[in-house]
Amino acid sequence: MDRGDVMAILEVKNLKTYFDINNTLYPAVDDISFSLEKGETLAIIGESGSGKSVTALSIMGLVNEPGKIIQGEIIFESKDLLQLKERELQNIRGNKISMIYQDPMMTLNPFNKVGDQIEEALLIHKKADKKTSKKAAIGLIKAVGISEAENRYSHFPNQFSGGMRQRLMIAMAIACNPQILIADEPTTALDVTIQSEILELIKDLKHKNNMSIILNTHDLGVVAEMADSVIVMYCGKIMEKSSIKNIFDNPLNPYTISLMNCIPRIDDRKKKLKSIEGYVPHPTDYGIGCRFFDRCDKVMEICKLEMPELIEKNPDHFVRCFLYT
Repeated sequence: MDRGDVMAILEVKNLKTYFDINNTLYPAVDDISFSLEKGETLAIIGESGSGKSVTALSIMGLVNEPGKIIQGEIIFESKDLLQLKERELQNIRGNKISMIYQDPMMTLNPFNKVGDQIEEALLIHKKADKKTSKKAAIGLIKAVGISEAENRYSHFPNQFSGGMRQRLMIAMAIACNPQILIADEPTTALDVTIQSEILELIKDLKHKNNMSIILNTHDLGVVAEMADSVIVMYCGKIMEKSSIKNIFDNPLNPYTISLMNCIPRIDDRKKKLKSIEGYVPHPTDYGIGCRFFDRCDKVMEICKLEMPELIEKNPDHFVRCFLYT
């Protein structure tokens, strides 16, 4: 995407979200900055514990204790969301910025009919009456590919399959036609066929509604299919960010390269599937140096002693690694 032709709809500047553990602050998101353009799909990739979900929750204003945002700005419609009162945030959350969560059963109320749950955003944000909101909810159920929408409107979440529940979550998220949709690992628990259907649905709705999307995932296949640009995160830090083409054609950071090497390839079926040695450290175990040094096959002594800066190595291609400084 040519960033010179469009304006940023969202800007995250020097965001730090830390967790208070025994009166000591530990970083979950550590001084990250990025922008999201109108109509862009930005993928944030990384293993579990990289900070993807905390970034999403920070944007939504849903970080709960012991987590807290200690620094940064999140600019939307010329306002810093971090400076707004909860009532002002509620007017944006679910209305102009909406989110699809990893597990629909953790979000859908098992005791409420799905139609009522989809209607809720319309009743709150659009001030629609019951008749109008019911008609809109049935239309949304149809729009996300669930048949017999009029009948299914009165069903409860446990009467739907996992893939259908994820579709219902999408219906709830797009009810108010948001400008930004945050999808946090939206296909993690689904089989490959259903995953593909959900991704196609999100892509179709993006184009129909002219939405911008932040897509959190650890699946590089999903990234290749959906994204315009990519941020690679590890232990709360941005390790690399650029266009989808640059990330796949010319990955720079050893962590990004390691992720790429883990992709199974149809022409290498005889070779053993690669994995990254070691584990993502807990925030309480972060050292002073690069957080990937103990798993990196390019490690140098300086990596253990200092955190490298995020630099622009090539035009619109940023990397955090001493190999390039």
